Amino acid sequence: MLSRTAIIALFASAATAATVAVQASNYGDVTYYTPGLGACGQYNTDTDYIVAVAAGTFDNYPGATSNPNNNPICGKQIKVNYQGKSVTVTVVDRCAGCAGAADLDLSPTAFSQLANESVGRLYNAEWDYV
Repeated sequence: MLSRTAIIALFASAATAATVAVQASNYGDVTYYTPGLGACGQYNTDTDYIVAVAAGTFDNYPGATSNPNNNPICGKQIKVNYQGKSVTVTVVDRCAGCAGAADLDLSPTAFSQLANESVGRLYNAEWDYV
């Protein structure tokens, strides 16, 4: 039989786990790149609304295999919010140069929906899967 203290600890632990599981938003730096052939196996251009997610996010997405073309993250949509502006983009690539696990690399057209390209890097942008 569990003590009252043990029961309280179990409920507190379950509540903490539920809070973590519900947390949906990610925060990371956002840059832009020149698209081409992406890790998902398709060609894109500067005018497409696309994103390369950090290598850690791409590689550890549930169901990822050794063939990046078959990664279930490919084709997922992400909504990025920054200082009152937002853009929805499609995952088509893996960002090997993204230092943070939640960093993103957008196409120039998508980036320009959030800020002028001359800014170069957006710090602590919020994003989530749509």
